[in-house]
Amino acid sequence: MHKDVEKILFTEEQIREAIKAVGAQITADYEGKNPLLVGILKGSVVFMADIMREIKTECSIDFMVAKSYGNEAVSSGNVRILKDLDTDIHGRDVLIIEDILDTARTLAAVKKYLLQKNPSSVKICTLLDKVTADKVSDLKADYKCFDVENQFVVGYGLDYAERYRNLSYIGILKREVYEK
Repeated sequence: MHKDVEKILFTEEQIREAIKAVGAQITADYEGKNPLLVGILKGSVVFMADIMREIKTECSIDFMVAKSYGNEAVSSGNVRILKDLDTDIHGRDVLIIEDILDTARTLAAVKKYLLQKNPSSVKICTLLDKVTADKVSDLKADYKCFDVENQFVVGYGLDYAERYRNLSYIGILKREVYEK
């Protein structure tokens, strides 16, 4: 796996420190509330596990599956919700937990879908926010750990064709791996 990574962008320690800082900010903002953390599977699972341990106020969790990539390096443009929430979010503060805000297509669709269920609020927390002109929405993350350039990144939950999720760092995938 490591041989397919061109460069490490964020080490395990850098990720840990950023998550700790974002967790403290979320704790302060949601003090006295019980936000529902909604992890977007599969990419968010590692981040979700770590960020929820850094939130020092009561919270609940649930998961959704929304896809626009499949096994390709670029978004298909079609967002499909494959698994809905098990929790009623009417009147709840919802915090969507995502691995990367890329084109914003998936998160915009998920947020719009969740708002139809009448939550008290819907905010977004992402590990990475990709700095790109390819965004299809003006959607912004309310909380984020890092900005990244328009490169194909893997590790710490982020994948290419279901590979590399278990890397403890975030790195740039070599082009020859996904441009075969």
